[in-house]
Amino acid sequence: MAVMHEIEYRIFGDDMQFVEVELDPNEATIAEAGGMMYMDDGIEMETIFGDGSQQQQGGLLGALIGAGKRVLTGESLFMTVFQNRSPDRKKVAFGAPYPGKIVALHLAEIGGELIAQKDSFLAAAKGVSVGIAFQRKLGVGLFGGEGFIMQRLQGDGWAFIHAGGTLQERTLGAGELIRVDTGCIVGFQPTVNYDIQYVGKIKSALFGGEGLFFATLRGPGRVWLQSLPLSRLANRIMAAVPRSIGGGREEGSLLGGLGNLLDGDK
Repeated sequence: MAVMHEIEYRIFGDDMQFVEVELDPNEATIAEAGGMMYMDDGIEMETIFGDGSQQQQGGLLGALIGAGKRVLTGESLFMTVFQNRSPDRKKVAFGAPYPGKIVALHLAEIGGELIAQKDSFLAAAKGVSVGIAFQRKLGVGLFGGEGFIMQRLQGDGWAFIHAGGTLQERTLGAGELIRVDTGCIVGFQPTVNYDIQYVGKIKSALFGGEGLFFATLRGPGRVWLQSLPLSRLANRIMAAVPRSIGGGREEGSLLGGLGNLLDGDK
């Protein structure tokens, strides 16, 4: 029988948020390496090989299986466990990697599972498993790009994910469909059916500022969307860097995209 890992938390800030987690004695939380902002005296850090779920108690083989899941999502093999070793309540905080919103989700309340963008996971109660969401359709696996290498969060405790820019949560009815840029997906319930759809016209892809493919999400289920994917932010920053430093010199989606195309830039 699974053990529920309950933790108390507070989210601070507006655009550059951080989440503060309060741990009872012997309670723990897991996070990506490098996400910690501060922690109280009495909390100990330990780097584990795998995903931090209870399955890791199965020895080296269990750890290798957990680590294999994380290899497939393109993330680090290691995660960090923050455990309160003191007799009193202690706090540890994790900062958002770029402007946006932190979403706190109780997995038990949404069916015990969430499919999430691979770079949106921030932290979770120890016992939440972080693995790959295996693609069921060929189109998703081939044409989704990095935006559709999705993570699967499973468990019955709290998980914290980060959405870039402005967050929108939508509840789709049965059969209701929306089309979304692949990078703008933060996460969705596994009841939501997703696939990749071709834009259809090459000129839309070249001059419309969008990619050749976008995602389709069909209900029922809840979906979380972000207005500023990390890849979009990075592309804008690189486009603003002078060419002498390795960036592009053109501005605007039309001239910039056409210039890069003529220059042979990817």
